[in-house]
Amino acid sequence: MDDDMVDRMACRRAFSRDETYDFLLFEAETGEEGLRLVDLEKPDCILLDYHLPDQNGLEFLAALANDSGEIAVPIMVLTGADNATIAAALMRSGARDYLGKDSEHQYLKQLPSAIERMLRAQQMLEEKRQAEAKFRTLVEQIQAITYISSTGEPSSLQYISPQISILGFSPQEWLADSELHARQIYPDDRARVQEAVASSIADGSLLRVEYRLVARNGEVIWFRDEAQAVLDHSGRPLFLQGILVDITQNKLAEDALRQSREALRSLAAHQEMIKENERKRIAQEIHDELGSLLTGIKAYVSVSGERSVQAGMPQDPLLTDAARLCDEAIEAVRRVITDLRPSVLDQLGVWEALEWYANQIEMRSELMCECAIDASAVSAEIDPERSTMLFRIVQETLTNVLRHAEASHVSIRAAQRDGEIIIDIRDDGKGIETERLPGRQSWGILGMHERARHFGGELTITGEAGIGTAVTLRLPVGNSNGN
Repeated sequence: MDDDMVDRMACRRAFSRDETYDFLLFEAETGEEGLRLVDLEKPDCILLDYHLPDQNGLEFLAALANDSGEIAVPIMVLTGADNATIAAALMRSGARDYLGKDSEHQYLKQLPSAIERMLRAQQMLEEKRQAEAKFRTLVEQIQAITYISSTGEPSSLQYISPQISILGFSPQEWLADSELHARQIYPDDRARVQEAVASSIADGSLLRVEYRLVARNGEVIWFRDEAQAVLDHSGRPLFLQGILVDITQNKLAEDALRQSREALRSLAAHQEMIKENERKRIAQEIHDELGSLLTGIKAYVSVSGERSVQAGMPQDPLLTDAARLCDEAIEAVRRVITDLRPSVLDQLGVWEALEWYANQIEMRSELMCECAIDASAVSAEIDPERSTMLFRIVQETLTNVLRHAEASHVSIRAAQRDGEIIIDIRDDGKGIETERLPGRQSWGILGMHERARHFGGELTITGEAGIGTAVTLRLPVGNSNGN
């Protein structure tokens, strides 16, 4: 576009001498004619003289721009060689490049390569736009909110996908208010989220945090926020690219599962309490009824034998055997009562019961039991339910040692540290296979874990082949001083 026919001819000759490309030219003398040709021919680029009969270059650029101010066709402007101010104004208005007309017409030699360079840049720009459009289309089709923010302090949001409408806001609203995201974070989560974001920006680490956002209508929605810094070739962060995934249904499922587990755990604890009460009742009835009957029978047999002796008759061997059988039956009843519910647990407390039970193990087997109860544990306030739980876990552990460990020594140590009762049981047996815990067949071990969890405790079991097994119970509890 040039009103000087000589200049147009000179440009045409410059393009015709180029051996690399074939240039197809359309010529216009005025701005209006140029606008008509652009609309009709859809040219790849425009070579524009600044001075036209009906308008200047700035006015032409303004007429060519679309509603958003963009100019789709790359434009190279020819200006006076000494007019850098005009060239800068044209570049700000949408021109891609410019050439200064010099008096020796050297600019004509540069025209073909300048046009080639500008078209190559335009092609790269179009490819970038297409890639961005494809990426944006892909991003905006997924069921998640994507965003891009700066990595500065404070960070600023640069892009938010249309899926932000799930919260009742438009992307424009979310981008216009830099404090909107922080305000919509659920108050109980706000400090934690802001700390996680600041830490991620500071050290360039992956951001992964779950929190709640409040929608415009007041609905609370759970999201998992994951973001990673995008780095340049030198490793410097360019921007933060992230995704917000709605995990509300997952959270509802987790809550339902947790409530179900808590209900099952409470049910199991209730059943254990019923079982313990029933054991206590049966043990008491056996002691009161069967124990009394056996004691009475032995007394009758003994009296009958003594009377025979006093009458000068030999004692009936059957009575002697009956007296011996009575002693064995009484001892068996005592063992059954002890297994059901040792009276020492109710009468003297859990620590005396553990020491007593360790002595019973030593007397009944070849296993040497060492029991050490620290004074700090004795001073702890432990209610009857927790006392029963502690005793049963130790009892189950020692039973497993007797049955499976092939050990010769076991130690039981109890102490109180940092508001916790810690019971440590170690044997020198063959060692349990830790990787198989808690196996599907280890119902006793599973029961121990559940007993501990019900009271907020933690049970750990570790084993090493040829070294032995260690069982550690940690139970939060206050002591006599109220700590």
